[in-house]
Amino acid sequence: MRFTIGKLAKATDVLVTTIRYYESIGLLDEPDRSESGQRLYTEDAVERLAFIRHARDLGFPVETIRELIALQVDPGQDCERVDEIARHQLGEVQRRIAQLKSLETELKRMLSSCEAGKIASCSVLAALGHHEGCLHDEHGGQEVLAKPPSI
Repeated sequence: MRFTIGKLAKATDVLVTTIRYYESIGLLDEPDRSESGQRLYTEDAVERLAFIRHARDLGFPVETIRELIALQVDPGQDCERVDEIARHQLGEVQRRIAQLKSLETELKRMLSSCEAGKIASCSVLAALGHHEGCLHDEHGGQEVLAKPPSI
């Protein structure tokens, strides 16, 4: 069965622009084309794209996904490297959870001192303006809360 890019996008719930991006960086193979130049994908592309999407949903970076795809080429090899990669990703997730807990604590502390007065005496704005008043030196929250690329 052949899929156009639109049907592939629908089958995998991945944006057409994201599919083109994955092709441009080599995560997806260039598809065959119809006589009119329309991209035509196989069932293998559906499986690969589902793999990529799930890996992205789990927070794996693109370069790590590239390595995981490369490891799939030899299904008879030991999966030690895959385990290493998954353990590293788990560590990254745990690190981000710790950062988020720190952010939660800091925001709760800021809000608990809020007296709902006037802007001039707003304790939340004062805390945001003076980082030295925070309980933790580094929040690292901007990285944690940044929206991942569309998939």
